[in-house]
Amino acid sequence: MSTLHRRLGTLSDDADPVRLTPDSAGWTYAGLRVLSLAPGESRVVRTGEFEAFVLPLVGSGAVRVDGELFALAGRESVFTRVTDFAYVPRDAEVELSTVDGWEVALPMARCARRLTARYGPAEGVPVEVRGAGQATRQVTNFGVPGVWEHADKLNACELITPGGNWSSYPPHKHDEASACEVVNEEIYYFRIAGRDGVTPSREGFGLHRTYTSDGALDEDVAVRDGDVFLIPRGYHGPCVAAPGYPMYYLNVLAGPAEERSMAFCDDPAHGWVRDTWATQELDPRCPVTSHEGIVR
Repeated sequence: MSTLHRRLGTLSDDADPVRLTPDSAGWTYAGLRVLSLAPGESRVVRTGEFEAFVLPLVGSGAVRVDGELFALAGRESVFTRVTDFAYVPRDAEVELSTVDGWEVALPMARCARRLTARYGPAEGVPVEVRGAGQATRQVTNFGVPGVWEHADKLNACELITPGGNWSSYPPHKHDEASACEVVNEEIYYFRIAGRDGVTPSREGFGLHRTYTSDGALDEDVAVRDGDVFLIPRGYHGPCVAAPGYPMYYLNVLAGPAEERSMAFCDDPAHGWVRDTWATQELDPRCPVTSHEGIVR
């Protein structure tokens, strides 16, 4: 059984679906928590040595930190809308609260600098359509360098891949400091829509590949809703959404570089595929969402 593929339930903490620390991942910087709050519930989270984003997955709520209160307008599902979010610093006491209940992700990174808390409105989040043909996908760049500069080590974005399409392709890596890449640990957190294309369900599935050129890593796995995949090194991609089942994943990246970066190198065996996109049509299903909701 793969030690990098963490199936739904294997990282749960009481009622919370995911609690992944750098120590439990076997690395240094990147972590992820997914919290489930019942209607009317409040929860206090102490960030310690980690900075984090507060990213609603389902529902809406409020974040109180360092004397500030941020109301986050969330979403019915990760497949229905781009959401508000908040940045919270290390060494903070963060109160999360909700009226109707919510599920919220905390992508996080071990860091040195303590920055201020900050609100990120959904309407300010760029939505990118990347690739072409069957490699068309949506990238929601809420927490990436060049868009969100208010972080020390943490990088994060969301992807939606329509059913039958490929993303994280061509395969790429970021495990050494070189002319084209920086070192980053990476987490993939998957949500897979059921047959309605909106509601996450374990009925559907997708495929994910991670490998190294020397064969030390060679993982081809089926991923389902709520699964996590860890990428300590090596090429990763594609992520393939099975026909009929749109795939979402949250990417969390962090590493030792002084400046935040998501720079990567393609696998030279497959990088040529990028040149073919110029002659292909975009999949009209992308973009899937915006801050106003589902794009029709």
